[in-house]
Amino acid sequence: MQPNPTAPPLSPAEARARIETLEAAVGETFLGQRQALRETVLCLLAGGHALLEGPPGVGKTLLVRALAAATDLTFSRVQFTPDLLPADVTGTHVLLDGPEGRRFVFQRGPLFGNLVLADEINRATPRTQSALLEAMAEQAVSAGSERVPLPDPFCVLATQNPIEMEGTFPLPEAQLDRFLFKIQVAAPDEAALVTVFQRTDRPQPRLPAAVLHAGETLALQAAARAVMLPEPLARQVARIVRATDPAGPAATDSARRNLRLGASPRAGEAICRAARAAALAAGRAHVSLADIALAVKPALRHRLLPSFEAEARGLTGDALVRDVLHDLPEIPAEVARVLAAIDRDA
Repeated sequence: MQPNPTAPPLSPAEARARIETLEAAVGETFLGQRQALRETVLCLLAGGHALLEGPPGVGKTLLVRALAAATDLTFSRVQFTPDLLPADVTGTHVLLDGPEGRRFVFQRGPLFGNLVLADEINRATPRTQSALLEAMAEQAVSAGSERVPLPDPFCVLATQNPIEMEGTFPLPEAQLDRFLFKIQVAAPDEAALVTVFQRTDRPQPRLPAAVLHAGETLALQAAARAVMLPEPLARQVARIVRATDPAGPAATDSARRNLRLGASPRAGEAICRAARAAALAAGRAHVSLADIALAVKPALRHRLLPSFEAEARGLTGDALVRDVLHDLPEIPAEVARVLAAIDRDA
């Protein structure tokens, strides 16, 4: 799936056309959730991983399957359960008989796919969840003394149901930080529901045909990395990240009151990478403030750890992001508008 090294790099206009075609193809199957679809595509283009959260039955698994079909990427699914072992995910060495006698051979697990669906990830034990840490951070797994690289591109899209608390294991902060985005998947609107109900005569949902050829996803990722990030915007992202550190000198008053842990440098990298992908999707070769603003909520909503008092008041997720950053000094109007749109009581 490597891109053609002799092919010219994609221009922003060409990339935008391909991204719009991809979103349209997936949107024919995954209905009524344009924002969740856009954020998932941006996460793939940025070379990151996403945590999809929403109630059961809203199409989280369908979104991942449709995206894999439309991009012609190798799809792999892992159903996380309490009895799942790390080797069930990464793979293990098996003893085989051959012409050269018996020998151990590494048998790859379901993690070796381009697009990996980690379904209901919070149902697995922390031991199994940790098996994903190295893979998500370094795109490789360790099997004994052997280090095995994962395919390229490699994207983990994990799902979890927020209302199912019994029999679940909350993801540790170190693993949450590995996800570029946390994407909220809500119920579709009425028009989308009508279309869904009219399709109940089909035994299975109809997945889209591939609209990107093999390796084109890598070309789009390379084009996203080539998007220019002006220094003033990088400085603004740094200001946002430092404002969330409750022990830091640049923390806002709300961060000191309501946070136990702020955003890491990886969170700032996530905002910048996603902003580059958003600029590419808009057909631009440079990042704008609007791109930065678009990435703030999905990049921070899972990284800010509330204090016990804030959690007791229900100040979590997007409401916590808004409360922590609303008094950030010299905040640009574009970012301020995004924060103002978040309901404090959400």
